[in-house]
Amino acid sequence: MSIKFNQTTKSITLHTKHTSYQMKIGNLDYLLHLYYGPTIRDADMGYQIMQYDRGFSGNPYESRNARTFSLDAQPQEFSTQQQGDFRTTSIEVVNGDGSYSYNGKAVDFKITKGKYQLDTLPCVFANDGDTVDTLEVTLLDTVSNVQIILLYSVFEEADIITRAVKVKNLGEKSIHLKKIMSVCLDFLNGANFDLVSLPGRYGQERQVERQRMTHHIHTIGSVRGSSSHQQNPFVILCDRNATEDYGNCYGFSLMYSGNFLTEVELDQYDQLRLVMGIHPKQFVYEIKPQEVFEGPEVVMAFTEHGFTGLSHLYHDFYRSNLCKSKFVKDVQRPVLINSWEAAFMDFDDVKLVNIAKAAKKMGVDLLVMDDGWFGKRDDDNSGLGDWVVNEKKIKCGLHKLVEQINDLGMKFGIWFEPEMVSEDSDLYRAHPEWAMQIPGRHAVRSRNQMALDMSRKDVQDYLIEKVNAILDDANIFYVKWDINRSLADIWSNNLPADKQGEVYHRYILGLYRVMDAIIKTHPDILFEGCSGGGGRYDAAMLHYYPQYWVSDNNHPIDRLKLHYGTSFVYPISSMGAHISDSGRLVPLKTKAVVAMCGTFGYELDATHLSEEDQNLCKEQSDLFRKYYHIIFDGDYYRLTNPFEIGNMTAWQHVTKDKSESLLSVVVTNLTCNGPQEYIHAKGLEPNAMYTINGSKEVYSGSALMNAGIPINREVPEYTAFQFHLQKQ
Repeated sequence: MSIKFNQTTKSITLHTKHTSYQMKIGNLDYLLHLYYGPTIRDADMGYQIMQYDRGFSGNPYESRNARTFSLDAQPQEFSTQQQGDFRTTSIEVVNGDGSYSYNGKAVDFKITKGKYQLDTLPCVFANDGDTVDTLEVTLLDTVSNVQIILLYSVFEEADIITRAVKVKNLGEKSIHLKKIMSVCLDFLNGANFDLVSLPGRYGQERQVERQRMTHHIHTIGSVRGSSSHQQNPFVILCDRNATEDYGNCYGFSLMYSGNFLTEVELDQYDQLRLVMGIHPKQFVYEIKPQEVFEGPEVVMAFTEHGFTGLSHLYHDFYRSNLCKSKFVKDVQRPVLINSWEAAFMDFDDVKLVNIAKAAKKMGVDLLVMDDGWFGKRDDDNSGLGDWVVNEKKIKCGLHKLVEQINDLGMKFGIWFEPEMVSEDSDLYRAHPEWAMQIPGRHAVRSRNQMALDMSRKDVQDYLIEKVNAILDDANIFYVKWDINRSLADIWSNNLPADKQGEVYHRYILGLYRVMDAIIKTHPDILFEGCSGGGGRYDAAMLHYYPQYWVSDNNHPIDRLKLHYGTSFVYPISSMGAHISDSGRLVPLKTKAVVAMCGTFGYELDATHLSEEDQNLCKEQSDLFRKYYHIIFDGDYYRLTNPFEIGNMTAWQHVTKDKSESLLSVVVTNLTCNGPQEYIHAKGLEPNAMYTINGSKEVYSGSALMNAGIPINREVPEYTAFQFHLQKQ
């Protein structure tokens, strides 16, 4: 098995193909973290822990006069509360007697084959043939009778370890959980780490930032009710000198779509602690006797091969073990056109059919009818929540409209925003109590809409019924699921005053229940997530949807940074990317090259394109289909960094067998009489020979990687190049 227990040293070691992770039941039965990194064999890494008398660092009562043992300096798998460890903590709990204290010690563990599952939250899964083992360690505070169950699953071949946590109340009184972190990881020497995160804003999501660790608590999180545009539940800890290709990198990806928190603390002794989980702000969760609370899963990865090596681990794993949709592996996804930028809400069935007819000439497979098709929805002031077809716009009815699109040889998709409600809607007039609004206060509006209380089962059931009814009415192939505001006015009519601290989390649990029910009822539909672009782009969402809209910002030059940052953890096959009429002068070919770093599609009015542009779009659609297997199934390489000063941005896809590659370049800056520049390929077979775009000449992989490909500099700004490399 990949998990081994040493009876003599009481150490437990988790082995993947190239990594080891070790803990031990240490002094006074505290569970200590010893090691995570490159593979070690038959070693107890506890020798690294040195005990000193640390001033102002308290000692457990059981240690008696042994002043050298303090939890303030011990590396722990799950840190205690109010036991002399003053670093950021894994848990904050109010016990039945009102005390704030947790002192968990290891009392049991078991090793089993297969992957653990969570009852209330999404998590990754094991496929047939995967080598997966699970470790379950039980910690118990014998005074409060609060039990912590630490879960670890080891995906040996994938070099992935997942973690999750459960809290069980074995006492006779309710306890109140105020903070619960799914992972706690301590490094004995953390002074030389950098922290990489993906901050952003609306229209500029996942902009990469790298900072040196200093003696502070570095905090990354969201309190917007979603994982948000502003931060992302993914971070990297890396060596100070780590690059794309070299250096130790640790990745932490939280599978949660609500408020989250990552804290990274470099302490007084240069030890580093990382914790990650549900954000404690406005979080107070009652756990009654014998009840269990589950924390979300964290997917961890380690590599010695820099950021690219880490990305490859996540891309491969998330493509195979995250989402069960048939569109991940078995069915090629269509080229789509979305009606939003073509018509906004000003359309009818005739206009949609005309767009589809024009799009068919562009090689488009799927028409998506976006916002405006339902209720009284002519602008964003009304109609949300009324999921019935607006027959003034869709005069022929939804079923007939879909038939007309299908008769063109195209598929049909539809937009929903189920979590929101307009004040001017039949739903709000019938059920004002379903909207989140604090009593006695006016609700905060955003995009002129309010949020439904997704913690309520009656709201969940309503949405499941209404969305399923629409999907059952016609031959729907695709659904875009949107949410266009952050949450405020957090209050539920359905919960008592002492339960209002549970609303944020219950909202997310309700959302997952609704999505799960709809997707299981319609397994043949392709779902795409959206939140005003990429405002809720996280691993949990990708458990339900195989793709997610990267950003509402479709400008291809801005997209270079958006795709770059997103690619650090999320696979290219998950990245919704389209060609649009962006208003800035960028060649259509360049827009297409950038959109091919993703799912590829169109956001424009096809009826306004010239015949020449329609033909060019047809060529690009066909190229995307030609390169689909390279883009969706291959390894991805970031060849340049668009956040650094330079004249071009380049990236590359390489098939797993290294027989084909697609290398793309966009010229982003021109200088007068500038030097010749070269792009160095990666991931090729050094001794193999390759053609470029079907050329008669052949080039060795080593030449293309070490000497590079010269890029023509006598071209207009924003020119794009694609190099299709084929092994001979």
